[in-house]
Amino acid sequence: MVINTNTSAQSSATLLSQSSTNLSKSLARLSSGSKIVSPADDSAGLAVSMKLGAQISRTDAAKSNVGNAVSFNQTQDGYLSKVNDALTRMSELTVLAQDVTKTTSDRALYNSEFQTLGTYVKDVATKDFNGVSLFNGAALNVTTDSDGNTFSNTGVNLNGNATYTAVTGGTAKLDTVANAQTALTSVKKAINQLASDRASIGSNIESLGYYNDQLSSLSNNLSAAKSRITDVDVAQESTNYAKQNILVQSGTAMLAQANSMPQSVLRLLG
Repeated sequence: MVINTNTSAQSSATLLSQSSTNLSKSLARLSSGSKIVSPADDSAGLAVSMKLGAQISRTDAAKSNVGNAVSFNQTQDGYLSKVNDALTRMSELTVLAQDVTKTTSDRALYNSEFQTLGTYVKDVATKDFNGVSLFNGAALNVTTDSDGNTFSNTGVNLNGNATYTAVTGGTAKLDTVANAQTALTSVKKAINQLASDRASIGSNIESLGYYNDQLSSLSNNLSAAKSRITDVDVAQESTNYAKQNILVQSGTAMLAQANSMPQSVLRLLG
């Protein structure tokens, strides 16, 4: 036995230091809920989780864009449903104005209502959604994923489409039977165009709905992948914490014993 160099104490101190470090890491993981408290814990995992986190954020942003585009289309269809009511009434008026039992004064009343409805349709063409025109006919490229790919949202043109302006521009009149017949032809064309435009809007909403579901699924899957890398398993880490805590306590006790061993050497000198 020697006094100058207490190898048992040195070894015990080294092991105690390791156990204390592991206990501190375990405590930090449990308190933070993350397996990666510092880059040294898992440098590769940290890099992957950072990229996944950024992709999740971009995916959520794309989902927000798609949701706004759906609202845009729904707003369009809300207006067009009322335009449909207006055109339906206008077509009815064109037939009523062809009644041979009606006088010129009667037709003037029909024409007044016809023109008022035309003005309403013309006014709808000027509406916008958050400053973006609803009915200028422009197709909008909606971002649909985290890489910036887009879906072409078909536009509706109420203001510059001759089919609509033929009944809203004031040229269609019901002052005579002949004009009423001509107006009827124009209104029927406008109704057919409106049916086509509403079908396009319905197709837009359906497609965007698929993109929205896809983005939701992708975001969930990416979050699960990131969680497996960064989130701590509380049950497993609690077991590890208890283990390290016991090792620190036993290590402290054994270090005290190792430090007291040289004192027994003194008894040989007594």
